[in-house]
Amino acid sequence: MKYDWIDEFLLSKKGVSKDLKKEWNWIRYLICGKMFAAICLDDNDKPYYITLKLEPLEGELLRKQYSDIIPGYYMNKLHWNSINPDGSVPDELLKDMLDKSYNLVFKGLSKKKQQEIG
Repeated sequence: MKYDWIDEFLLSKKGVSKDLKKEWNWIRYLICGKMFAAICLDDNDKPYYITLKLEPLEGELLRKQYSDIIPGYYMNKLHWNSINPDGSVPDELLKDMLDKSYNLVFKGLSKKKQQEIG
């Protein structure tokens, strides 16, 4: 995977934890138990997709611009998008997409949970 910075980048965000969903073989990044990003692994534990949440119109626009961005793999195709981990999506764009995914899920938390996270 060319995005070797992704784990450190995601874990640096407030309130983020990660786990391995063994049934899916996905490394999930969560805020208060709600997933905002995942690294999907194949049978050899090699990343084959990075999955994240975006506003539907933005996701649709990016999928038209980049062949390495597709509707969410095994997810709601309207809100979730999957990125080829060895593809041509620029680092800065992927970081922006991950930030937006984090913010979307954060805003969906209760005000109390948002305040606890800071």
